[in-house]
Amino acid sequence: MANLPLSVAEILALNGVRQLTKLRVETMDDAAAAQAAGIDMLSVPPELLLLPEFRQICPSPFVVGGLEPGLFVTEEDYLRIAFKLLNAGANAVYCGASLPIVRRLRDEGIPVVGHVGLIPSRRTWTGGFKAVGKTPESAVWILEETKALEEAGAFAAEIEVVPPAVAKAISAQTAMLMISMGAGSGCNAQYLFACDVLGEHDGHYPRHARRYADLQSEYQKLQAMRIKAFQDFSADVSSGAFPVADELVPLADDAQKAVLEALEKK
Repeated sequence: MANLPLSVAEILALNGVRQLTKLRVETMDDAAAAQAAGIDMLSVPPELLLLPEFRQICPSPFVVGGLEPGLFVTEEDYLRIAFKLLNAGANAVYCGASLPIVRRLRDEGIPVVGHVGLIPSRRTWTGGFKAVGKTPESAVWILEETKALEEAGAFAAEIEVVPPAVAKAISAQTAMLMISMGAGSGCNAQYLFACDVLGEHDGHYPRHARRYADLQSEYQKLQAMRIKAFQDFSADVSSGAFPVADELVPLADDAQKAVLEALEKK
């Protein structure tokens, strides 16, 4: 029998005990692999989490339903989708919205994971896709954002692309679970996207993302095999090599004669 997911209380109790692992998964195959590998936490988009079979194949990880900024607007929007995800098996929700929305979710008893440091949806305010917390002013700002999230009721926060020493110091000043994405091991958990871990794409790989596989090369090999198979099929059709007798419905000579005579009479 699969283990049940950790509760929020159990996760918080692990602060300083051991590093947790977290992956962003966007396919059922990745979710099943994370289950088999014993990954502690998953970030999962709503469309995947809401599939009835998701929790059947992935029962053990602590699942955070991703409420991506821009897809939801009002407090009511966030509440409705959050409860829907919890009913589908989520253990918490990621919320990058404003503090009043985080607070409203927490007031309804919904566990919330926030976000500090480099927040992709707000990158224009921090200078684009680059590290933050490299100056005293920036580091203090991240600490203030962290404390504001904690005060609003978030139990955890992703801290992204922040110097390790800064992230460690901030983690020491909060009771929240601090989830590092490129912020070092002074936090409580390490978070990567499955597509980066698996080497699934030709696009940009963040500096903090370590590739443990090269599935893109395997995909390219599979695509080449698909093309070759389709070309061979087309060539066999053109030459008359497909189909052959063994691939067709057999009909004895006497039966065939009777069938054809019946057809001619019609």
